[in-house]
Amino acid sequence: MRRPSRTTAGSAAAPVAGSSPGTAGSSAVRRRRSRLLAAVAALGLAAVVAVPHVLPAVADDLDDRRAAAEARARAAAGAKEEAEAALEGLEGDLAAAAAALVAVQNQVPAAQQRLTDAQVALDTAQREQTAIAGRLADAEAQETSLGATIAEGDARVTELRAAIGELARQAYRTGTTSSSLDVVLGAESVEDFAQRYGLASTALRTQSQVLEQLSTAQAAARSSQARLVAVRERITELKADADAKVVEADRARAEAQEAKEALDALLAEQQARAAALEVQKGDLERQLQALDAQRASLEQELSAIIAEQRARDTTVRVPSGRVSGAVFGNPTSIDPIYVTSEYGMRLHPTLGYVRLHAGIDLRTYCGTPIYAGREGTVLWARLRSGFGNQVMVDHGYVDGNSLMTSYNHMTRFVVAGGQHVDRGQLLGYSGNTGTSAACHLHFEVYVNGATVNPRPLLGL
Repeated sequence: MRRPSRTTAGSAAAPVAGSSPGTAGSSAVRRRRSRLLAAVAALGLAAVVAVPHVLPAVADDLDDRRAAAEARARAAAGAKEEAEAALEGLEGDLAAAAAALVAVQNQVPAAQQRLTDAQVALDTAQREQTAIAGRLADAEAQETSLGATIAEGDARVTELRAAIGELARQAYRTGTTSSSLDVVLGAESVEDFAQRYGLASTALRTQSQVLEQLSTAQAAARSSQARLVAVRERITELKADADAKVVEADRARAEAQEAKEALDALLAEQQARAAALEVQKGDLERQLQALDAQRASLEQELSAIIAEQRARDTTVRVPSGRVSGAVFGNPTSIDPIYVTSEYGMRLHPTLGYVRLHAGIDLRTYCGTPIYAGREGTVLWARLRSGFGNQVMVDHGYVDGNSLMTSYNHMTRFVVAGGQHVDRGQLLGYSGNTGTSAACHLHFEVYVNGATVNPRPLLGL
């Protein structure tokens, strides 16, 4: 049979998580749990991506912060899938209590990051505030120094002006203001000429020196005044910056305090919910025992089927004990295949129990097609307790090994027991039946009646 074309998941579809079988609950309980988990996941994701950020001035820093935010968003999505996987197998009030604890745990890293960001912002504002205060003190000291320099310069200019006035008056009294011709013609003797000329030269040198000093003093005064104007403008700017930093530091201090209080509240809530869940561990143990009993029953049933087949078919080779290679095609409509929870022993993050996750969880969305991974015969298509709607397909023998697959938690199936199916043939549609926290495909592979890791057999 030709397989319908597959669609790639859109960004608007909700992500999914892992599964493991458990006892069947009523449909009302499952619907209530699904709504609760959806709300819990939304709250946890919002707490991570809603952390406020101050836009930096440098483009590279902005890119770094955006990349960090996107990384946190991806981590939040992954945490959501892991949380949903961890809740597989739980029913009723126990699932709700565990979901609430997981929701709080998922919010703690975001709250811690928000507190760290707020503390960094506060430290930065305080450092900048201290630096501005230092620059302001330096500028004010320069203003004082320049004021004193200008006062000294003014006094020096006044002194030089007085000296020039006195020189003028003295020259008038002694007649040293006469021209060089007057000095020559007025001399009565060579000695008188020498004396007169010496006095005139000295007076002129003195006047020139005083005038040069006055010019220098006036230039220095103008330079100091210009510097004083610039320093006063800088002081005005620094005071405005200092006032702004005070406001910024106060805001950062308030945000840091708010973030700390929010984190403390989350940690307190986490402790309270963990303590409440501890009380319900007896119910948890009973549920896990029921899940283990279901899996043991399934494996016994498969072993009986395999034994009957081997007894009937005397040409079957001696089993090699393992199957290798990419023997299965993609059973989902998501291309490439996306694994949300791996095969193997899994530690429950809130309850501390370690159990085997006997398949891998593949991302699908509610109501999307599920396909046969390989040609075979449908053993059954029925509701099977914690597995939900399950289709079991027998693929015959590979290297003498019995090979079977199961497709679990389906919303409905379109095949029936005894029906032959081709690789890629539609089996049914993804769902959230059984002990499942979200729509996905829990895919299991059985070699000689025991589960193995499906990943390498899917070519992953």
